[in-house]
Amino acid sequence: MKNNRFMILAASTAEHILPAWWMLFPFFLQLLAIAIMPFLALHWWERHYPKVAILLGGLTVLYYLFILGDRVHPLAALHEYVSFIVLMGSLFIVASGIHISVREGATPFVNTGFLVLGALLANLIGTTGASMLLIRPWIRMNKWRIGGFHTVFFIFLISNVGGCLTPIGDPPLFLGFLKGVPFFWTLVHLWQPWLVLVVLLATIFYALDLRDYSKAKDISPRLANEAGAWSVEGVGNILPLMAILGAIFIPTPWRELVMCTVAIISWKFTPKLIHEKNEFSAAPLKEVAWLFIGIFATMMPALDYLQHHAAALAESCGMGSHHFYYFTGVLSSLLDNAPTYLSFLSLEMGLRGGSVDYPHDVLQVASSTPEHLIAISLGAVFFGAMTYIGNGPNFMVKSVVASSGITTPSFFGYLLRYSLPMLLPLLVLVGWLFLR
Repeated sequence: MKNNRFMILAASTAEHILPAWWMLFPFFLQLLAIAIMPFLALHWWERHYPKVAILLGGLTVLYYLFILGDRVHPLAALHEYVSFIVLMGSLFIVASGIHISVREGATPFVNTGFLVLGALLANLIGTTGASMLLIRPWIRMNKWRIGGFHTVFFIFLISNVGGCLTPIGDPPLFLGFLKGVPFFWTLVHLWQPWLVLVVLLATIFYALDLRDYSKAKDISPRLANEAGAWSVEGVGNILPLMAILGAIFIPTPWRELVMCTVAIISWKFTPKLIHEKNEFSAAPLKEVAWLFIGIFATMMPALDYLQHHAAALAESCGMGSHHFYYFTGVLSSLLDNAPTYLSFLSLEMGLRGGSVDYPHDVLQVASSTPEHLIAISLGAVFFGAMTYIGNGPNFMVKSVVASSGITTPSFFGYLLRYSLPMLLPLLVLVGWLFLR
């Protein structure tokens, strides 16, 4: 019976003609360019990265249109990109109209508390909303000593891991909710892994920040006394922020129309002084928009191969919970974690004899046999923090920090200095504790 289900699932993906294997190269070239070009030719890259993204993405789209005769996948990728950039852009603009005054020279205890509270907030306004709202005050409260690990642990906790408790928190979980996973299912089933990982990451950050604070205080005694008071300006923009989050539940294209309208209203009625205090610049949004149009286009063949070979992969591996966790996780760190989540959710439903297109089937699996769905959810959300492109807010945070004149870890620096030695062992521990 299991073999028959694999055959049916494989047959359903076989109707679409797969691209040639060498069409995976534009995607890997895009990632490689993001990783190494800032080292090899920074000024050239700053001038020409839009052309690189358009060239590689355009080659992939033209291949689909004129070689495969496939309009469906490019149109779907375009729709996903537009939805992505409208959400990122509207939250970026509205959040720039809220100025959070903070105390400078924050202590390690204050910094750690800020990250934990941000992780909680991500479940209410999403990882993207929390990232855009909190990254600027995070920079200001640490501006005298901000280092690479400040940016990285902000991405770990607020841009990714934090948003694991509600469907609002992260796009993969929202897709699951739309497919039939109950709203509070994530809170009930994922709170223990979430709590363990947040506590461990916060502890590691505190140790790193304590060491850094001690060194910086010896060099600059002013850090010993926090200056300023906490306050919020532009509180009126909380309503537009809530409107954008509410619009997520509206069907397209009304969703995008509402988000754009709200962003325009926020920009028009926010006093310029608040934007000036936030040192607002469109440069981070521009960088994300250009680079991700290339990523969304070039990753089409990779997603096609994932969907086509997922059933065969599952059959050869047996696909226990840890397989779902690591396969979903590793692919989410390189591809968009939302379609990766959906691909493995579809696979799980096929293995259970149901369909992802029937909410009742998804509800039944989530309620009666949730083990694999737990693994898929954790893999998609947690591993999105492994690279700058694992989740949309990651690269936006990097761009905002860099636009403030602060050095950020490179693509490989992020991976080799932080993700692999610090985050990955914790993800392995979480998998061992909760998915055995």
